[in-house]
Amino acid sequence: MRRSVRRWLYSVGAVTAAGATAWGLLGTASAAQLSLTRSASASPATSAAYVPPNHDLYFGDSGPAVKSVQERLAQLKYYPGPIDGQYGQDTAEAVWAFKEVQGLPMNAASNTIITYKFRRDLINPKLPKVLEPKGGASRIEINQNDEVLVLYKNNKVALILHVSTGGGYYYPCPGDAAATCGPAVTPDGTFYPYLFQSGWVVVPLGTMYNPIWFSPGYAIHGDIPVPWYPASHGCVRIWMDAAAWFYQDVSIGGAHPTPIYIKGVAPYQPSIVG
Repeated sequence: MRRSVRRWLYSVGAVTAAGATAWGLLGTASAAQLSLTRSASASPATSAAYVPPNHDLYFGDSGPAVKSVQERLAQLKYYPGPIDGQYGQDTAEAVWAFKEVQGLPMNAASNTIITYKFRRDLINPKLPKVLEPKGGASRIEINQNDEVLVLYKNNKVALILHVSTGGGYYYPCPGDAAATCGPAVTPDGTFYPYLFQSGWVVVPLGTMYNPIWFSPGYAIHGDIPVPWYPASHGCVRIWMDAAAWFYQDVSIGGAHPTPIYIKGVAPYQPSIVG
């Protein structure tokens, strides 16, 4: 596993005021954090002993029950942000990813609720669907049917992120507000990342953070917002905190770029995106 994922596993749980950034970059490992890192690689037999909270949790909640869910999600290779017992947007993005992988229902009213079924599935969760079993030991798979990105290292799941892909809507053409372009679709296929740009990058359709370009006009990038439904113009949006370091786990350009496999069609949600 490369440096940035190790840094996340080492640093979940303690973000100092001096070390934090506007998007939650994490600090130096402590002994307690290294202990959490070891638990994140626990065997299935060990992890089956997890005992979830006994009540529903809601966005904005805080306390030991939230921290327990954050620790479990991190152990399962989701990214809940700092393990601090605060149910904020970092944790919501991990909750969405987990629901998507488990096939739990999501709608505008309940998408962030940690329900009984969610807590039950934390005990014996499903693994993400494998899109390309022969795609390479290190690869990225983006499942548009589920709206999840899975990073594999040595043929093992190293990271699972919620994504927001193309929303299927039509949008004004850049430079001509009267004309209509689109639809906003993320292409299926096999791609190879060829360019990384650091920080906020201005493009004709807006801005993107730390984009990893895998095809002309298409990138994996951080954004605000990254909603629970497909809403991009065609790029693959990931949450800002993950975008701050995710590029370090991708081989970009050169002789052996990390293959990116995209499959499925993100469902258009006209009642939401419009």
